[in-house]
Amino acid sequence: MDKKYSQHFSEKSLWDKLKQFGKTAGVKVVYAVLLLLYTFQDKGVSTKTKLSIAAALGYFILPTDAIIDLTPIIGYSDDLGVLLFTLSAVATSITPEIKEKARKKAHEWFGAIDPRELNDIDNQTF
Repeated sequence: MDKKYSQHFSEKSLWDKLKQFGKTAGVKVVYAVLLLLYTFQDKGVSTKTKLSIAAALGYFILPTDAIIDLTPIIGYSDDLGVLLFTLSAVATSITPEIKEKARKKAHEWFGAIDPRELNDIDNQTF
């Protein structure tokens, strides 16, 4: 990821995108985004890590990525790939508290969630 994507990241833009497209993107994408966002917000995370996260979240926010996001499932597959790659790269910065906060927010938005969906993300990245 590079600077052209990180310039599209802002917390306001991210929340706007999640509010508008979160249900369409699905719980796995939203959970991955939340993990990255809460890691980005952690004061103990290095600037280098935050730049990587900003680029990945900027890519998610950008409406003109590799595959159009208007198509459910397929449209967010490239986003999920970028998010998972970044989660793997920053995994050592993701605390149990961050994971719990992301899980709680995902449950607020989606209600009952099959725990395997969130575990799939955790198992692919941690």
